[in-house]
Amino acid sequence: MAFLTATARAEQAPFFSRFFAAIGNGLVAMGEANPRLRKIEALQRLSDEQLAARGIRREDIARHVFQDVFYL
Repeated sequence: MAFLTATARAEQAPFFSRFFAAIGNGLVAMGEANPRLRKIEALQRLSDEQLAARGIRREDIARHVFQDVFYL
């Protein structure tokens, strides 16, 4: 019986690639932590009947959440 072990050396990405990837990951994390995004996700989980009880149509969720910031 023969055993074969393969070891691959992981190449490290260049400094600038890692730097900009870290910035991008940070921006994504900030966006996902936004309370407005959480509100949108919570409203999207509701049924159409529950949204109707709140006076919101599914296609108007973003407009409802951002109504005080943007004119949508």
